[in-house]
Amino acid sequence: MTKADIVKELYERNYKWLSRMEASDMVELLIDTLKENLADGKTVKIAGFGTFIVRKKGARKGRNLKTGEEIPIAPRKVVTFKPSQQLKAMMEKV
Repeated sequence: MTKADIVKELYERNYKWLSRMEASDMVELLIDTLKENLADGKTVKIAGFGTFIVRKKGARKGRNLKTGEEIPIAPRKVVTFKPSQQLKAMMEKV
């Protein structure tokens, strides 16, 4: 599912009071808010869906697979997702 599919779904479910442009703006606002909070290192929890967590990964040694040479990998931040119990239960039914 793409962002355009989400906008279309939101518009179709709320066609009586929401224009397609307003649906698009709502999706953009939601995504921008998520990105801003995650960029600030905050955890984003959506009840019934899951939690987006910013984790710090430490520096480590990697290896160039072609040459076998060791290369340092710098510390970085990554976003992980932990699904809620409700989402896990829905996935088990599928």
